[in-house]
Amino acid sequence: MSDRVLLKLGGSILTDKSADCAINRESLATIAAAVAAVRTEGTVIIHGAGSCGHPEAKRYHLDKGAVFGETEGIYVTHRVVSGLNAEVVSALREKGVRAIGVHPLHVGVADKGRLVAFECRHLEKMLTLGMVPVIHGDVVMDLSRGACIVSGDQLVRYLAAALRISRVGLATDVPGVLDGGRVVPEITRRTVMDLQIGDSMHTDVTGGMRGKIEELLGLADAGTGSDIFHVSRVADFLAGSDHGGTSVRGE
Repeated sequence: MSDRVLLKLGGSILTDKSADCAINRESLATIAAAVAAVRTEGTVIIHGAGSCGHPEAKRYHLDKGAVFGETEGIYVTHRVVSGLNAEVVSALREKGVRAIGVHPLHVGVADKGRLVAFECRHLEKMLTLGMVPVIHGDVVMDLSRGACIVSGDQLVRYLAAALRISRVGLATDVPGVLDGGRVVPEITRRTVMDLQIGDSMHTDVTGGMRGKIEELLGLADAGTGSDIFHVSRVADFLAGSDHGGTSVRGE
């Protein structure tokens, strides 16, 4: 099995978070070109929802779940995030990447807001055929709450382990994790408590930067480190070159 890489694209680089599902197609085209130019074999892409999905999830209170007869939010939220996924896949395919969208609502199950199952056998087959699965933050059915939102960052933590990913990178609109305006070079369980990390000022039902770091620390605890860097360094990350940013590592 060749080296497998997981690239997470933050919602903030795909959409304008101050507007309602305004897709940044220029940024998307640039990212797609970077992926196509460097590597596609053994690559899994996960992307956040940005301004697509978070407002809907909040409007329908999906953070609290779903009950009988009140399920419109599941349909509406999934429709919006699936639309963004289709745009991401289309941009990648226009650059020659063998991308295909995968929707967590169809293959994932959560309990108490945490992903507990995700069918991966078809992802394994896609990778052996040279395809690039493109997965996104989504609403999924929850055994306790009825439904919940599973963020792209939670998917990163779960799928990196399930698919035996070698390298994990998160592309964002900032050069790394910022503490007082400076980029923090490395974060561990021991050092994270000393950092002043702000949450997203935009509507985000999945925890913002703090939620992201907690997921990555969980991944690091399981033995897989990750890196957070500026989107302009996507090609460097995929090529295995220096890409700056913040490393999240185990102790």
